[in-house]
Amino acid sequence: MLAQRLTLPVAWLLVIVLFGALEPDTFLTSANFETIFGSQAVLVVLTLGLLLPLTAGDYDLSVAAVLTMSAMIVALLNVDEGWPIGLAIAAALAACVLAGVVNGALVALLEAESLVVTLGSGAFVSGLVFWMSDSNTIGGVSETLTDAVIVREILGIPLSFYYGLALCIAVWYVLEYRPAGRRLLFVGKGRSVARLSGVRVARVRFGALVASAGIGGLAGVLYAGTIGGADPSSGASFLLPAYAAAFLGATSIVPGRFNPWGAIVAVYFLVTGVTGLQLLGAD
Repeated sequence: MLAQRLTLPVAWLLVIVLFGALEPDTFLTSANFETIFGSQAVLVVLTLGLLLPLTAGDYDLSVAAVLTMSAMIVALLNVDEGWPIGLAIAAALAACVLAGVVNGALVALLEAESLVVTLGSGAFVSGLVFWMSDSNTIGGVSETLTDAVIVREILGIPLSFYYGLALCIAVWYVLEYRPAGRRLLFVGKGRSVARLSGVRVARVRFGALVASAGIGGLAGVLYAGTIGGADPSSGASFLLPAYAAAFLGATSIVPGRFNPWGAIVAVYFLVTGVTGLQLLGAD
């Protein structure tokens, strides 16, 4: 059992050893590892948000669109409308939570399939983003946000990494030690049994989808701070890597369960492999 728990961290270590042996002058440098750890905060946060509905047995395919909407609202309000960055972020998060409420209502209250509902809502939100932005990229977001995301560093790693780490600890604590986490797992294992045991299944599923959208909004704020603006389409590229990390992470640390520590290891395992291949000259 211990071997299975450590499979992914050991595989990550072996990947580091492999590329370190092949490209010691470029791969085994502090600058390279600072880039690896500092470049994936958006993906880490998005993946952690996905874990909540996945644990409850639901899929949220709208999170990438919600991320893009969050970044675009921040950019539009801060750059075009002159709103203070704090108010722009608050408005973006409120819009994302509203999207989660709609998803949760359709899935939990009307008992529609989460895969279909969130696929449709994601398409709607994506269209809304293109309409809001007039299909334009917006740059020039307040330096207050970019400083807090990528400029300021601890041990050479941007603060965005530590935001993802803090969220990982919070999600782990909720899933492992709070009644809400127990209920999420119970509902995911069997809704009928959970309902007969007195668990309010609809409420649990509703809350998971709202939380997923809210965390997706946080990922969008980090994305806006990372690139200094917003693009109406680039957020979609995060969806498949986030699901890949979530499912790969479920094979390790706590095998058979979606878990935050496995997810965060999976993210950095994947990006380490990609970085190593790029240094070797692969596309």
